[in-house]
Amino acid sequence: MSDAIQTETAPHASNTAFTPRVFSGIQPSGGLTLGNYLGAIRRFVDMQESGIQTLYCMVDLHAITVWQDPDALRRQTRELAAGYIAAGIDPAKSILFNQSQVPEHAQLAWIFNTVARMGWMQRMTQWKDKAGKNAQNASLGLFAYPALMAADILLYHATHVPVGEDQKQHVELTRDIAAKFNHDYGVDFFPMTEPVIEGAATRVMSLRDGSKKMSKSDPSDMSRINMTDDADAIANKIRKARTDADALPGEPDGLAERPEARNLVNIYAALSDSDVASVLRDVGGRQFSEFKPMLADLAVAKLSPISTEMARLMQAPDEIDAIIGAGAQEARKIATPILEKTYDIVGMIRS
Repeated sequence: MSDAIQTETAPHASNTAFTPRVFSGIQPSGGLTLGNYLGAIRRFVDMQESGIQTLYCMVDLHAITVWQDPDALRRQTRELAAGYIAAGIDPAKSILFNQSQVPEHAQLAWIFNTVARMGWMQRMTQWKDKAGKNAQNASLGLFAYPALMAADILLYHATHVPVGEDQKQHVELTRDIAAKFNHDYGVDFFPMTEPVIEGAATRVMSLRDGSKKMSKSDPSDMSRINMTDDADAIANKIRKARTDADALPGEPDGLAERPEARNLVNIYAALSDSDVASVLRDVGGRQFSEFKPMLADLAVAKLSPISTEMARLMQAPDEIDAIIGAGAQEARKIATPILEKTYDIVGMIRS
């Protein structure tokens, strides 16, 4: 097993030996950013090389919990698939597919809607953040989002899910749903999935405000690096990234009250496959006028080949559709028997 997914066993872990399997997905609800790449996709690529089966998904059913323009959703789904592939997801090594092409996701989600409790959903931080004061006007789908996420994971008996800190609560809810299902029906059928959270830049912050997460919804395009940005745009955004007047410290503790400095150093560490302490040993004492060009050169070297390949793929939508269509067929080979067994456990008559 890869070091990337060796985690502690949960206190209420299943006694069944489940085949190690990784699942994760990203919503196609807007352009990919550096945050998506460093916080998720690059780790997906690393896990792909572990020898463990990996499934990666464009979770378009999640995207429509808030209204999406249909043409934009189709384009964004293909762009996300292009981003996966350009970043190194190999369809010969990983199953890459579109969530809505595997109807078992929605079918298992309904079962889990009957298992999950209203109170569990109301405690979800993302529900509170997204619904805000307009909870009565939010869609039922947005409220039930975590049950669908649990179905995404447990439909494949996934044992590990690479996620950012902001999604850890949803994986914990997935474990609660699995445990309650197993208890209610007296089975040991669903695994206790482990979240995998690691890396120097699992949470990439805005280039304009180091206290806020880098987001595709930020009104300022200068706040983020888009994975479709060309080399000039990448370098320009880093040169203009907000910093402070002090030199870089020699040790990580010196970044504690410097969010913008910490963010840029984290990004450098992640792109260079290093750690913050090692980076600061090399650059400590330097001014940002010297460090930013170093970061810009590194980012261009790492990211511009991805944006170039994404652009090529987006000119070949049939190629993308063929890849994710084949992936959906492979995903269903795993999903269908697990859903059928779930129906049998629940007591549904099948032909």
